[in-house]
Amino acid sequence: MSNPVQETAEIFAVARVGEYVQFTVVAPGVAAGFLPGHFVAVGVGGENTSMLLRRAFALYGATPSGQFAGTVQFIVAAHGPGTRWLLQRSAGETLDLVGPLGTPFPMPSGPAPAVLVGGGYGTAPLIPLANALLAAGSPVEMIVGASTASRLFGELVAKRTIGAVTVTTDDGSAGVHGRVTDVLPDAIRGVNAEVVYACGPMPMLRAVGDVARTHAIHAQVAVEEAMACGIGVCMTCVLPVRGDDGASRFLRSCVEGPVFDADRVRWADVGSLPDDLVGADAMAWH
Repeated sequence: MSNPVQETAEIFAVARVGEYVQFTVVAPGVAAGFLPGHFVAVGVGGENTSMLLRRAFALYGATPSGQFAGTVQFIVAAHGPGTRWLLQRSAGETLDLVGPLGTPFPMPSGPAPAVLVGGGYGTAPLIPLANALLAAGSPVEMIVGASTASRLFGELVAKRTIGAVTVTTDDGSAGVHGRVTDVLPDAIRGVNAEVVYACGPMPMLRAVGDVARTHAIHAQVAVEEAMACGIGVCMTCVLPVRGDDGASRFLRSCVEGPVFDADRVRWADVGSLPDDLVGADAMAWH
């Protein structure tokens, strides 16, 4: 896990991108420790709010030095009262941030061809990952998908960064008519990929893991579990994950994740308490 800090961060800019809103905030402590895959936990509702739980957002980027030094970016979509409050904020106001949090994407030990798959605004953390992989000499191809064109995110930035980007939409309103997994096999073969990285809705991540397995390569996926504390205390974001010893345990998405090996996650058991989970007998109701 990273070494997070808590900062009162001034909002530098707010920009609408399709159905989403991009926040750029001044948080030099968070920016200094950023790696692709990290996230921030943002306090919502103001000082007197009844909304005590923070909201977690994957970091879209960070600028620890140079122009716009000490800033970080994250993407917000309206889901409930917390995000709706956040979307009413404007430049010059401040936010309470804790970050960088979580375990980032594992990087290959050397140059390794990779395919990156983003669903909706799950593309956001893949942009800095693409930059890091390219800087390490890894060939990269990217797939950006969403249910409809207005819910795509990052395709133009991805094209400027990578060049080779395939867009898919479920309704055919942009790019290829279909899902990201429809074009993933061709992308894997096209770049002779050794690893797949993905971020997006849980069903998409499971399907990406299935495709990667058929090609005998690993998929590293950043899960979208609801996180409350962001530091591993509340246990609301746990997933059943198989360990090196073959036993399954609940792991915290906010600490041991949000990035997991897709083959280790027991997707069919997410949201349940499997009987064979280590410690399940102690957690069950009697």
